[in-house]
Amino acid sequence: MKLELLRQLNAERQARRAAIIITDTATGDQRLIREDEIAGSDRPDLYRALIRTGRSRPLNEEEGGGFATVMVPPPKLVVIGAVHISQALAPMARIAGYDVTIVDPRTAFATADRFPGVRLVAEWPDVALPGIGVDRWTAFCALTHDPKIDDPGLIHALDKNCFYIGALGSRKTHARRVERLVQSGIDAAMLSRIKAPIGLAIGAQSPAEIAVAILAQMTAALRLEPETATETA
Repeated sequence: MKLELLRQLNAERQARRAAIIITDTATGDQRLIREDEIAGSDRPDLYRALIRTGRSRPLNEEEGGGFATVMVPPPKLVVIGAVHISQALAPMARIAGYDVTIVDPRTAFATADRFPGVRLVAEWPDVALPGIGVDRWTAFCALTHDPKIDDPGLIHALDKNCFYIGALGSRKTHARRVERLVQSGIDAAMLSRIKAPIGLAIGAQSPAEIAVAILAQMTAALRLEPETATETA
C-alpha cells in the first residue's frame, strides 16, 4: 500500500468513518472509497452493501473484479438508564461486538456492582454525551421513562445521526414524547427515526427478552437496507 493511501485510510479510521480499498489483483493498483463519496461513485449500491456487511471479499466480474477491503468503525452502544433492561442488554451487546456505555445521573442505579466491566457515566446526558463520542456508528437507547433524562439524550442522538435510536415506552407515551420534542424545536420528520416502542415485536415480557428484541432491532438497522430494516420493526 502506498504511503499516501495509508495516510488517507488512517485519517478515516481516526475520524470513525467507513472506507473501502479496491485492489486490482492483476496490477496491484489500489483506490480508496470514502463513505461520504459513495453517492457519486461508480457502484454506490455495491459499496453501501459492503459497508453494511463490514466484510472484505473478492469482487466478481459484474462487480468490477479485484478485492474489496472494507474498513468500518467498531459500533458503539450508548444506553440512557441503568435499569434492569440495561443489565441484560449490556453483556449481550458486548458479545455482539459493541463498545457499551451506560449513562445515568442516578448514582444509586449506575454502580459497578450492577454493571461489571461496563463503562458507567453518572452524569446528566447533556453533560455526559458530548464527551462519549456519539456518532453515525452508535446505537442509542433511551430506557429511563423519565423525560428529564431521556429527552436530552434523544435530541443528541438525532443530531449525531446515530444508525439506531430507540426509546422505551408505549405508543401513547411516545406520542407525548414527540409532542415535547417538537415543542423543543426538533423536526417531526427526524423524530420518525426513533424506534418506539423499542425493539422488535416478539412479545417480549422480561427485561432479558426485551433486551433480545432491542439487540435484534439494532442488528437489523446496522446490517440491512433501510427499507428492509423498517419492515422488520
